[in-house]
Amino acid sequence: MRAPGFWSDRPGVLSTLLSPLGAIYGAATARRVARPGTRVDVPVICVGNLTAGGTGKTPTVMALVERLIARGVTPHIVSRGYGGSQEGPLRVDPARHGAADVGDEPLLLSAFAPTWVARDRLAGAQAAISDGARAIVLDDGFQNPALVKDLSIVVVDAGAGFGNGRVIPSGPLREPVRVGLARADLTLSIGNPQQQAHLTLPEPPPRIRGHLAPLATGMPWKDLPVFAFAGIGRPEKFFDTLRDLGVDLKGTEALADHQPLTPALLHRLGDRAARLSAQPVTTEKDAVRLPASLRGRVMTVPVRLQLDDWGPLDAALDRIGL
Repeated sequence: MRAPGFWSDRPGVLSTLLSPLGAIYGAATARRVARPGTRVDVPVICVGNLTAGGTGKTPTVMALVERLIARGVTPHIVSRGYGGSQEGPLRVDPARHGAADVGDEPLLLSAFAPTWVARDRLAGAQAAISDGARAIVLDDGFQNPALVKDLSIVVVDAGAGFGNGRVIPSGPLREPVRVGLARADLTLSIGNPQQQAHLTLPEPPPRIRGHLAPLATGMPWKDLPVFAFAGIGRPEKFFDTLRDLGVDLKGTEALADHQPLTPALLHRLGDRAARLSAQPVTTEKDAVRLPASLRGRVMTVPVRLQLDDWGPLDAALDRIGL
């Protein structure tokens, strides 16, 4: 879905009219998260958010599993597999599974650590533990009560914040900010220094700051004519990354988050790039949804999470025995 424009504005007439439905949605979330979860035999780390749409959870999961591996821990990732047809528990195998089977994010994450898709998060965690996991990294699932979480990290896009501050469908929130942050152990805000300075968090848990930086690949991006497309939560962030790299950005197309790359859409995107005499470029997450025949013709810009200070996260990992 594409987020309604009024979600990012100050509450207006339409948002106010929808606020009773937002109250119902928030109450339903509160009832759901109050259910008792099951504790499993290894620590569970949840990377989640309070809003619908992208905040940087996937790069956070990548950075977290790399940190755990560096500490000698064997993590497995458990995801709902949004956009995929498989209910699981199923361990993602890029040689056999595509984004239509398991979702784009699990397919991308499977390059970093063993990744499972499971509508039933408890069943997914148990399967991972049977397969050798010594820690579970729960991709999303902050509002899912199936598992007892030993460490919950709420990721916030410092540029977007919490939008108009209201709950779906009146705004972008899955639950009220104060209610959600009360269950979190850490808040990770992702953005540039100016965005970080303007983000206000009401009575937050300890806050860590970070930003997304392009992975050094040796590619000479400067002045390269580029046509960029992206189907992520906030495509403009990707386009800004390309501008920062110095490309000659001839055109952009913002797609809906997880939007299927149908043959008709790909033909249109390819035709537009050709008319602009520009190299088509997309995100890592979008690239896994491309057919194999196009992956060599569409370039990607990998981004990785950089933290200003790893100390609070390392201390939290120490506390839960990792």
